[in-house]
Amino acid sequence: MGGDGPVDESKRATLRRFAALGAAGPLARFSDSDGDSESDAREAIAGYVSTTPGAHFSKIRDDLQLGTGESQHHLRQLAEDGRIDSYRDGDYRRFFAAGQFSEREMVVLSYLRRETPRGMLVALLRDPSATGGDLAATLDVSRPTVSKYASELESVGLLSRDDGYAVEEPETVLTLLVRYADSFGEHAAMLATEAADLVSYDPE
Repeated sequence: MGGDGPVDESKRATLRRFAALGAAGPLARFSDSDGDSESDAREAIAGYVSTTPGAHFSKIRDDLQLGTGESQHHLRQLAEDGRIDSYRDGDYRRFFAAGQFSEREMVVLSYLRRETPRGMLVALLRDPSATGGDLAATLDVSRPTVSKYASELESVGLLSRDDGYAVEEPETVLTLLVRYADSFGEHAAMLATEAADLVSYDPE
């Protein structure tokens, strides 16, 4: 039994850290938080979603070390309280802080939450001349895998394949990557340091 201590402490520390973010959110006034473990879990989910927009159910549950039923209950309550929005992405339902994103941004973030599509977009922002073979080598995936995801990205308007590969709406993609870089991993974090040099905006 004593072996459960460190795990429980780790879970409590994680919940407290994200609960502080949730309680500081713009819709926190709807919360019934009174310092108990249930409200801590709910605020932790709200905080996690605010810093990791587009996370799906299993990732929220696992990263916060919560049970399946517990996570379902709190996500449902947060949705009923108007604190979170969700977006259906194939087999996944992805969650966002309410009122923070347009539907288009939800689509972009949903694809950025997928490792291979995100890697492709990051690589193309860094090197717009990258070919399918280059992307496969960079990401250590097969050419058919690159083609599959390129087709998906093209279908949602995030990639053009008219003349090689080109990121569509690069400013939007880059802005979201940079804003939430810490939640996307080391390659996105590195990209954030180069952002000013990658995309230039010309209004005409």
